[in-house]
Formats: sequence, structure tokens, C-alpha cells
Amino acid sequence: MSADAVVIGAGVSGLTTAVCLAEAGMRVRVDTDRPPGATTSAAAGAMWDPYLAEPSDVVERWSRETLSELVALGVDKDTGIRIVEGTQESRIPCAMPTWSGLVGGRLCAPEDLRRGFVAGWRYRAPLVDMPRYLHYLARRLAEEGSSIRSHRYGAVEEAMREAPVVVNCSGTGARALVDDPSVEAVRGQLVVVENPGIESFFCDGTPDADELTYIYPHARTVVLGGTSDRGNWDLSPDEEAAHRIIARCVAVEPSLSGARILEQRVGLRPARTRIRLAEEHHGGGLLVHNYGHGGAGLTLSWGCAREVAERIRRVLTATA
Repeated sequence: MSADAVVIGAGVSGLTTAVCLAEAGMRVRVDTDRPPGATTSAAAGAMWDPYLAEPSDVVERWSRETLSELVALGVDKDTGIRIVEGTQESRIPCAMPTWSGLVGGRLCAPEDLRRGFVAGWRYRAPLVDMPRYLHYLARRLAEEGSSIRSHRYGAVEEAMREAPVVVNCSGTGARALVDDPSVEAVRGQLVVVENPGIESFFCDGTPDADELTYIYPHARTVVLGGTSDRGNWDLSPDEEAAHRIIARCVAVEPSLSGARILEQRVGLRPARTRIRLAEEHHGGGLLVHNYGHGGAGLTLSWGCAREVAERIRRVLTATA
């Protein structure tokens, strides 16, 4: 297919961006060295939560736009999105996050807190079965006549020869692809177990906690997390880390004790001091960067994708 635009990367940022461009009338191809089901996005928990992403002003706007879209998509069961109620709780006194108002956050009464926690807030937010959601995005892209090609680029210059517009959604791959040493991997590991009947989510929101603890229930499974190992690029599951994850989650939710382990997932969050969403003219074509989303790739996906599409539209209109 002769493409108007090539999107590099088939994680949630890449697929969402490709969908926005295709539905705007562009002929789009996604080039990726990993299929959607093998990306970091597929290994995510995942909930709407502006985690590990800066700068805060645009993160808030992109998060709000994405929240609205995920809520709307949640009416379709095929998307893998459900709106679930639960709590974030802290072991030390702290205020509710600034984004809590977007999801109806309200303080928990002391008697409603889990053992060992002294503050907390309850809210409803999108909980996403990521493998299923990525499959939905890929199917939506295919319905627009767009394709996903298995291909690895050694440098972005190679991609610029493929189409007049290239969007770089390569995540941690941007470190090598565009020689950006500020991109750092933050390794995340989680454990998926059979659901013993849990219906509400839990997340340890203790500021600067040494380890992540979250419990995200789906219909038949529960995703337990997690880890946040900065600078660790190892994609192999760590059995000791898995045991610690399970132990922390069981301490919070005893009904998980003995739940059958179904799988472990490992992904590399693409951390950067600031998200890079910017365009540049490169070799006669237009290159747009959309990476560095940290642990908030899902949370920012639609907001960032729509901004990418709008920036491309403005540039192409100005040069027509």
C-alpha cells in the first residue's frame, strides 16, 4: 500500500495515532518490530491514571481528553474497557491527586480504609484489558483499509523514505531510533491470576512508595502489580519479584491467597523528563514525535493522538 503516513510502533500510542489519521482520511501504515500483543502496552495493567508523565499542564489536558474517549468506548464490550469503582490509599497522610476531580474522587472514611492505610479516595475510572483493547484498535484500523507491517528501522531516516509523513511512536525504541539518550526504560512486571470474586480495584497511592501495589479486576482474571525498575531493560520475568507482588496484594486483599497464576507480563515504560510531542521537517518530509509517555501511555493516548493529527493537518494545509 502506498501510504500517506507511516506510524512507527504498534503500542497503544501508535495504534491510536494511526486510527486518528486513518479516520481523518489518510492512507496509513503501521510499521513495528513487535506485533500489538507483544508490546509494552499489552503488558500494562491497565487503568486510566496520569502516572510517570510530564509536563503536568499538557498531561492534564491529554488525560482529560482520553478519559472522555475511554468512557465513551466503554459502552462497547468488545473494546475490553469497563468503568470500575475502587480506591487509591496511602500509608501516610496525603492529599487527593489533582486529577481526582475528573473521576469523581471523594475521600474515604477512616473505617473504609484497608489495614495499614491512613488516607484514601474512592473514584470510578476506565479499567482496560489491554490485549483485548489493542486487538480492538487494530481491527478498527483495518476497517479503514490500513495495515500493520512487521519491520524494524535502524534509523528514522529509513522511515522518511517510506512516506511524506512519519509519526514516531516507538516508545523506548526512540532511544536508538532518533538517538535520544533521555529516553529511559522503567521496567514493569505484573502477575495475572484467576479472579476469586473481586469487583473493585485497589491501588497503593503512598507518595514515593518503594514498590507498586495494585489490584485490577477483570471478569475472569485479576491483574496484580507491580514493579517500577528504572534503567532495567530486562524483559524476562523475575520469579522473586512475582512472589513479592503476590505477597503484597494478598496482604491487602486476602481473598487472593491461593488464586491460580495464569501468566506474568513484563514491559518497559518509556520514561522521559518531558513527553516529546513535536514536529520537524526532516529530509523533505514531516516527522512528528509522540513518545516518552512513561506509565501513562493509555491515559494520554487519545489526547496525544488527536494533537498529532491536528498538527499534521495544519502543516499539510499550510504547504498545500
